[in-house]
Amino acid sequence: MTASFFTATARGKFSGEGLTCRCALGKGGIVGANLKREGDGATPLGTWAMKRVFYRPDRLVRPKTGLPVVPLRETDGWCDAPDHALYNRPVTLPFAASHETLWREDHVYDLIVELGHNDNPPVPGLGSAIFFHLAHEDYRPTEGCIAIAREDMLTALALSAPGSAIEVSF
Repeated sequence: MTASFFTATARGKFSGEGLTCRCALGKGGIVGANLKREGDGATPLGTWAMKRVFYRPDRLVRPKTGLPVVPLRETDGWCDAPDHALYNRPVTLPFAASHETLWREDHVYDLIVELGHNDNPPVPGLGSAIFFHLAHEDYRPTEGCIAIAREDMLTALALSAPGSAIEVSF
């Protein structure tokens, strides 16, 4: 399987490898990666590696993809506290510092692709937990992530392998 390249645009279009669909981006719009700040709700402009897939094993079967796949656990979280040593890293709950809970009641995190934004190494305050995940039915804006419908996500994952990436552009 070869790497795939996808594009998500400010106009709400996600495309690549023969797939074209609607997407939701951050409620704060799109900002340059160097202008991204923790909590601003913006999606960072740039090209982000698709690193690994997390999925809810109680809600779906393991997705078909060439990317590494990790089943979520109820104790999975993601640190979004800029002053913590584990900023923009996965953590185990309970966790005292600010964090996102990955095991959610809604369905948007039933499939999550970790994107390579602000991760090598994480710079405190430049944004955390920028994921590619499932959209709400009404495609409401995200907190800075890229989101598409479940069937479109499954198609994108089936086309993806190590080296795959998503470009966020205007």
